[in-house]
Amino acid sequence: MSRLKRIYQYFKPNRNKIIFALIASAIVSATDGATAYIVKHVLDDIFIGKNENMLRLIPMIILVIYTIRLGARYVQVHQMQYAAQMAIKKLREELYAKMIYLPMRYYDSNETGTMMARIISDANNMQNAIPASVKIFRDSLSVFFLIGVVLYQDFKLGSTIFIALPFMLILIKKSGKMIKKYSRKEQEQVGIVSSALQESFTGVKVVKAFASEDREIEKFTRLNDREVHFKLKKLAVSALSSPLMETIAGFAIAGIIFYGGYEVIKGNTTPGTFFSFVTAFGLMFEPFKKIISDNTTVQTALASADRIFELMDEQNEMLDNDGTLICKAEGKEIRFEDVTFKYQTGEDIVLNGVNLDVKPGMTVALVGSSGAGKSTIAALIPRFYDVTGGRITIGGTDIREFSLNSLRTNIGIVSQEPFLFNESVKNNIAYGVQDADMEKIKKAADSAYATGFINELTEGFDTVIGERGDRLSGGQKQRLTIARALLLNPPILILDEATSALDTESERIVQQALSNLMKGRTSFVIAHRLSTIVNADMIVVLDKGRVMATGRHSELIETCDIYSNLCRLQFGTERD
Repeated sequence: MSRLKRIYQYFKPNRNKIIFALIASAIVSATDGATAYIVKHVLDDIFIGKNENMLRLIPMIILVIYTIRLGARYVQVHQMQYAAQMAIKKLREELYAKMIYLPMRYYDSNETGTMMARIISDANNMQNAIPASVKIFRDSLSVFFLIGVVLYQDFKLGSTIFIALPFMLILIKKSGKMIKKYSRKEQEQVGIVSSALQESFTGVKVVKAFASEDREIEKFTRLNDREVHFKLKKLAVSALSSPLMETIAGFAIAGIIFYGGYEVIKGNTTPGTFFSFVTAFGLMFEPFKKIISDNTTVQTALASADRIFELMDEQNEMLDNDGTLICKAEGKEIRFEDVTFKYQTGEDIVLNGVNLDVKPGMTVALVGSSGAGKSTIAALIPRFYDVTGGRITIGGTDIREFSLNSLRTNIGIVSQEPFLFNESVKNNIAYGVQDADMEKIKKAADSAYATGFINELTEGFDTVIGERGDRLSGGQKQRLTIARALLLNPPILILDEATSALDTESERIVQQALSNLMKGRTSFVIAHRLSTIVNADMIVVLDKGRVMATGRHSELIETCDIYSNLCRLQFGTERD
């Protein structure tokens, strides 16, 4: 399917409005031909023939022509813009839905700003494709009607137009090709600039802490210069096209005046016919300029469409391999059976032959040095990624056989960096739970030891907590994410270094909240502070993607050198 056809699919629900716009465009074009034609009668019948009846009639005809033109132009613009706005709405919704469902692998290899640029900038450009195409249709019809007028009045004189026509068409084609190329590069750079902005604003505390404002300004200036570079390239092509068109038209008009004037002097044609011809050619020149301008818009839209449809066609292996079974993990064992994993084809293996047997309600601690594979194991359980080899089962069923939605609603996650939305406390706790009542929200907050500080906020549970929850302390944010997990009430928990970024007092309170959260659930705990997991039912010691040992703290401290070394280093540090 061609790009314009794919773009049209978003306009199709409002195709009646597009049809009205096309009809109105044809009427506008016809008025151009009528205007050129009537010039002959103005000159021959009024100024030369001195016909009083025509003097009364022709002004009235002109008024009617321009009144019809006004109404037709309004219908064309209004109907087409309405269809365009509805199309952009549908496109953005589908694009966002596509992006939000894409697997984590896609987010690992694409910048946030680039994805934002496709939804905002590329989608804005793409909405102009069909309206601009309708304008090209209208202006092409205008050219057609005007050529018809001149050929009807003087075929021999009118034929001279075809000398200039090929040069105009070549100019339109060549300029369009170059504009499309530079438009794509420009949009790519818009994404890069957006990513740089997002990164610098998100990390503004780091920027200020290292007094690196000037460095960030220099970086942004460099990226912005590249975007402007491609904008100017596109502008140069667009700016040159109109003067070239005028030059071509100037040569054509010079030839027409010479030949037409000669024909009038010889008496082979009338002054009215000649000036009607010149008027038609002048009117024809304007649509050609508009075609070049609208073709710039279309080519920019097509460049953006290429980027958008590349994303829309992105394979989603998770949804393509989505299971159909409903996951009910409560009371079920979780098994890792010879699990192997690597993030990208050709990269090193991250997990190699992992075997684990986790009984219902167990607390499993994952320990090891950085890069050992702890977070990767945790990411495989909710299928953020699929295993490369082996399988993970819940109750004996491969998790790939469960629908993603039902699998993930069985899993609660509390991470090292709690993410909260710029909404109320109440909405953040209830996130992911449909129709949660206030009583349950407050109960979850109580169990997370969060009610005390929530009541001290200006509007209590209705307080909006700012972007990423920045109006709260680290411990307060973590307790809200624990309350969120408590309200979800999942049978499986993943605690990814949930207390590592907290001070001692906050850690103590959060640990109490976590204890409430973990009761009766199968929990996977990743912790750098080994003191937080010494009471785990099973500790899994990982090294370079392999399970080196499993057991309780008292066993491993005696039998596993890796674990005993970790304990000696960490507990020794904590006593100092």
